[in-house]
Amino acid sequence: MEKAKVYFSKIITPEKLVEMYKVLGRRLKGRVAVKIHSGEPGGRHFISPAFMKGLVDFLNGAIVECNTAYEGRRFKTADHLQTLKEHGFTEIAPVDILDAEGDFILKVPNGRQIKKNYVGIGLKKYDSVMMLSHFKGHVMGGFGGALKNMSIGLASSRGKSYIHGAGKFGFDCEQDKFIEAMADADKSVMDYLGGNVAFINVMKDLSVDCDCDSHPAKPEMADIGILSSTDPVALDRACVDLVFNSADAGKAALIERIKSRRGELILEAAQSLGVGTCDYELIEI
Repeated sequence: MEKAKVYFSKIITPEKLVEMYKVLGRRLKGRVAVKIHSGEPGGRHFISPAFMKGLVDFLNGAIVECNTAYEGRRFKTADHLQTLKEHGFTEIAPVDILDAEGDFILKVPNGRQIKKNYVGIGLKKYDSVMMLSHFKGHVMGGFGGALKNMSIGLASSRGKSYIHGAGKFGFDCEQDKFIEAMADADKSVMDYLGGNVAFINVMKDLSVDCDCDSHPAKPEMADIGILSSTDPVALDRACVDLVFNSADAGKAALIERIKSRRGELILEAAQSLGVGTCDYELIEI
């Protein structure tokens, strides 16, 4: 497999975000879903509506999310919609909770841990997906980027539970099995969407904690930039490499979070399933 192209800019502005989509040369057609992280109330590291508005407008997209599998302000649809409103997303675009009306199954015939993935049924309304992800640490996955946003992010509430349980509903399984189940879910979504998906990771506010944390740790390293690709494995691999190879001493906490949770396993697993490649060319814009 030839090297995947990953585009990188140190400039973090709304205008550059739009440019990082354009350089991909992949036009997302029809009804476009912009998959974001709505952010647990209390946290403020999620990508803001003001920052993404230009890109959402350019795509004429709808902002989409799925409910969580745990109690909180994003567990029930009504509360989740209120959270999206409070965080300002309803002011810039239509918002859609994809599993508000249930889910449907995507099969993973060669999955390492799961053979099916429960995805919000609302995904069927869209022709293309922009996977707009905030790259950061994660208490369970080690890091969250394009692959987590596509797997856990598009999974319905019960689908999230199924992935976390590696084929059983619940949050109790071996760490490696959970990581591999996320990669399996990624494979099912990529097969479903075909080429009608693009990926952007925003590397700012690099906390060790996810946007699902209502009280995330303060970032210890400086912002890095915006990256984009049509290959989610290459994109996340490049982001991890930028953290590891940074001259910023503050990277230690994020590196420890990634390594202690064996976060890099999702890259190897997803590559083995044909989701993408870890072999990439970084092109600075």
